[in-house]
Amino acid sequence: MKLIIINGPNLNLLGRREPQIYGSASFDEYLKTLQNNFPEITLEYFQSNIEGEIITKIQEVGFNYDGIILNAAAYTHTSVGIGDAVKAITTPVVEVHISNTFSREDFRHVSYISPNAKGIILGFGLESYKLAVQSFL
Repeated sequence: MKLIIINGPNLNLLGRREPQIYGSASFDEYLKTLQNNFPEITLEYFQSNIEGEIITKIQEVGFNYDGIILNAAAYTHTSVGIGDAVKAITTPVVEVHISNTFSREDFRHVSYISPNAKGIILGFGLESYKLAVQSFL
């Protein structure tokens, strides 16, 4: 099984950015834990702060991977383009958020990804990614 985690803007700062919301571990540290927990899965990772690069990556992997775990971060609530990219591909996408977006600002209650996602996992910290991986098993 081949999965890819695609993270959006500012998630490269995990471990340093707002630890009260996002925790103190970097994503690279957590990715190693995921890979160790799921050795039977080829688990790749891509992060970009640039909307177009995220769209390009979704299109690149969206017809030949078994699943995409997508945390588009703030682009979740603003990017029709990322939502359209998810709609255009055949690979199933699980939308993930570290925080509970519904307990935050009102604008974070809208997702352009959710209507075309296989499912949504939010609010469980970095463990949201583990739950997403498990959803593909």
